[in-house]
Amino acid sequence: MENAAEIPSDVLDSWFELLRIPSIGAEAAHLDDCKKCAEWLRSRLENDGFSAELVGDGTHPPIVFAERPGDESRPVVLVYGHYDVQPPDPLDAWTTPPFEPVLVDGRVRARGANDDKGQSFALLSGIESLIAEGKRLPPLKVIYEGQEENGSTALTRLAPKLGQRIAADVLCVCDTGESPDGRPAIVAGMRGVAHFTLRLRTGDHDLHSGLSGGWSPNAARMMCELLSSLYRPDGGIAVEGFEDSVEPPDDATLKILAECIGGSEEDFNRAERVGFHPSIEVNGVHSGYGGPGSKTIIPCEAVAKVSMRLAPGQVPEECSRLVFEHLRARVQKGAELSIEEVNTGTPGFRLPTESPLFALAKDLLAKLDPRGPVFVWEGASIPVVSELARVSGAAPLLVGFGRDEDRIHAPNESYSLAQFARARAWARLFFG
Repeated sequence: MENAAEIPSDVLDSWFELLRIPSIGAEAAHLDDCKKCAEWLRSRLENDGFSAELVGDGTHPPIVFAERPGDESRPVVLVYGHYDVQPPDPLDAWTTPPFEPVLVDGRVRARGANDDKGQSFALLSGIESLIAEGKRLPPLKVIYEGQEENGSTALTRLAPKLGQRIAADVLCVCDTGESPDGRPAIVAGMRGVAHFTLRLRTGDHDLHSGLSGGWSPNAARMMCELLSSLYRPDGGIAVEGFEDSVEPPDDATLKILAECIGGSEEDFNRAERVGFHPSIEVNGVHSGYGGPGSKTIIPCEAVAKVSMRLAPGQVPEECSRLVFEHLRARVQKGAELSIEEVNTGTPGFRLPTESPLFALAKDLLAKLDPRGPVFVWEGASIPVVSELARVSGAAPLLVGFGRDEDRIHAPNESYSLAQFARARAWARLFFG
């Protein structure tokens, strides 16, 4: 089985080349970089014998769609990945420039090293190695998008229009993680996601905290109180009706989870909590002055970024409605609340662990690790997977090789050569 030392140098060079493109899909200033990245992938796929095109209206990062004929006796596989990456801030927390990849102690450090350029490129390079060897592959369809980190707006809208073009039997995704003990993991469920921005205003300019303190409304304080109202004292969600439609795991699922997790009761409780229950998180709060020294003001505006992870059974639109009603009912006198950049997102899903596809995956992954794979129920989300599975008719198969130490979404993101090699070997097993 391939190991880190056997990754071809030209594959590493191409991975580094891809990582150097600052394809931050959420920022309009990087739209041209996203187009450059999409073109890089399109050209690569064409060199691999795919017919490939860029799809989109030019206002969003383009979607790469490619097809390659194969052995028609085998299931059609739709491969999904994303080339957009998270913004690199805070830049001063990086020990090396985020878009200048470096190899340090067997790990490639750069924004996107794992999520998802590293994982999806490892999968693609494994497919390419089979093509180079003349192996007969299944019919392949590939979608790379540039908005996964920002809600997959364009692809969610486009997927139904693609219709039969993306029809497939299996939806293959490499954008998830291994188990904590390093065993390969098959994702049997994921939470959904939705997010929005809150803007609270108390006037058209900041006030002097001495001349106005004590009687003027303070947007920063009011925003803090408004956000706190979302939670009970024990940290649970206080929004009425928010958790009513959650589908709890049955005893059989919990037994599988316990067998997969092993370890302590704390490990099990954490895995059960993030895999099967929703959460609401404040992603950022911005108000007033935060520079050096002091500026004694009463801020007139506060902005908060909020995201929700949704359990299977929850409808994103309904959950958003309940949260918005909760917030609007608690806006204090003297303040005006606007809810902006609303993305109601996509629902979570749960897959049957006894499916024939999972049985095949378990057998193949046992060749990577004699301990065999485990099932995991991810607390994270890949927003468009549910929609792609629905439109294509394909059964989702999510197998990835991420680890906690990869620091995805944080400064100094990295991905080890060993993880890259395992992802590449998985591609050779599954598509070969």
